[in-house]
Amino acid sequence: MRAMRRPLLLSMVLALLGLGLAAALPDGRAAAQFLPGTSPTLLPPPPPPPPPPRIEVPVVPKLDAPPQQPTMPRGRNSFSDRVIDCLDQGAAYGLRPNDRAAYSRACANR
Repeated sequence: MRAMRRPLLLSMVLALLGLGLAAALPDGRAAAQFLPGTSPTLLPPPPPPPPPPRIEVPVVPKLDAPPQQPTMPRGRNSFSDRVIDCLDQGAAYGLRPNDRAAYSRACANR
């Protein structure tokens, strides 16, 4: 069995070496792929660059011009915002906590 494997292994190694050498050798048919008179290093010219972006100067506000007013009128604040504002007003008036609670209820419901 061992004597039979050795020649088989040797023939396989020689066959693989032969295939490797055959693949490494230059082939005459590959030269037919190049066209005469052209150079493979000659590249076509690049396309023209795109036009530059349009630059616009931003509008600078004038120092003596009045500030622009918002176009939309402000809506009414939410109930919780009104309660907070009323509590702050009550504290600014010097009301005690119980008086502030009554004041904020009346103030927020206006």
